[in-house]
Amino acid sequence: MHRSLKNTVLSAITAATLLVGAELSGDTANAAPAGQKECEVVDGRQPQTAAPEEVGLDADALRAAMALAADRSRRNIQVFRNNCLIAAGPNNAHTGGVPWNLWSGTKSVVSLIVGIAIDEGRLQLDDPIGRYLPAEVGDAAHRAITVRSLLTETSGLRVSVASEGITGVVQLDPNVVAQAMAIPIDRPQGVEWRYSQRGVDLLLAVVQHAVGMDVQAYAQQKLFDPLGIQRTDYYWGRDRAGNTYGYAHLLMPPDDYVKIGLLIVNRGDWHGNRVVSADYLAQAAQPTMAAACYGFLFVVNASRCTVDLPGLPADAVKISGMMRQDSFIVPSIGLLVTWTGVADPDGPVGYSHDVLRGIVGAFREPRLPDPGPYAPQPDTSMSDPSISNPDAVLGALGIGSYAYPGCGPLECLGKPLAAPFGDWPPGCFVVGCFGPHPDTPGIR
Repeated sequence: MHRSLKNTVLSAITAATLLVGAELSGDTANAAPAGQKECEVVDGRQPQTAAPEEVGLDADALRAAMALAADRSRRNIQVFRNNCLIAAGPNNAHTGGVPWNLWSGTKSVVSLIVGIAIDEGRLQLDDPIGRYLPAEVGDAAHRAITVRSLLTETSGLRVSVASEGITGVVQLDPNVVAQAMAIPIDRPQGVEWRYSQRGVDLLLAVVQHAVGMDVQAYAQQKLFDPLGIQRTDYYWGRDRAGNTYGYAHLLMPPDDYVKIGLLIVNRGDWHGNRVVSADYLAQAAQPTMAAACYGFLFVVNASRCTVDLPGLPADAVKISGMMRQDSFIVPSIGLLVTWTGVADPDGPVGYSHDVLRGIVGAFREPRLPDPGPYAPQPDTSMSDPSISNPDAVLGALGIGSYAYPGCGPLECLGKPLAAPFGDWPPGCFVVGCFGPHPDTPGIR
């Protein structure tokens, strides 16, 4: 996919990221440089704090970067070093506990869940997905796609990024697993990177069959519980057949979302508890032959990928979602920069670059290179078939070449479908969860 298209898609309709460099091969968490304050991660929502100077940053320079970061589109902004919160946005007190759609940031959470299943020996990277799925689901070509190909977005499935996602936004999807199995394969797997939404939904279903339990229950037990993320505090959307979305629709409070980034900063360790192996994170952080800037559902900081992670060390990784639901993660220097918010059509071009440039410039130990000013990137038209294709929308209605046999708007594979938005809890909408109802996620 063209570089500018990747930027548009990763910032607007998705993108997921993470890199944890070669040094992640060990099983120990980070240690702060000598003389710097080091904090402990916490299971609650009140992290330990430090002054910028205590962790090797210049306070005035960081303050200037935060002033730039706090534009009207950002609901929540947090900066950590050495597990210490060192800077926060002006709205954090009001937004930290409000679940917010991570959009494609959900993909990176999926990668962590895949890694845990691999660590436990329940899933194998190079197995065909047909080994785990029910025998009646899909044809031979689709069942031959490997776990690795879905993780690296090299499955060979035809893509239409916006059209694949829009039916989930309006809750029309009958069965995303069947929909993925109906999407034409028009490239050999492992050859070309193409940003598939349905492929990640399919991957999460594969994990569910591999572990033998509902994938949300598995994620709660293996990932969220160890981090202190309570089941009542987030919502993870499902299609009308009950499949959990992998491409988006994990609505999580920012004060819990930061724990995902801190887990990666600490190379899979959470105050002595090994949640996901450093070996998996090291693999996840490596670019592939098909994509120099993408690992296992994470954008990685390879030598040709300086736009998304400007000025940051080689092990920098990014979790990225539509409307800039982003986490910039650098284990080697203990840095996490994370923000959530909404789209601002009048917002500054190059916002992320300029804010990160300011944070990079605040570092004193170590000094980091100035990435220079933002270089405008060419845009890509929504008419590009890899972005918009009506066949992908019609397929969700059981119409056309993208329709899976036996799936329509009322039933799929012989089973009736739930009503649109049928399983959304009180107060939850596509962007987030609001209000005082006691069953609204995030309220304690």
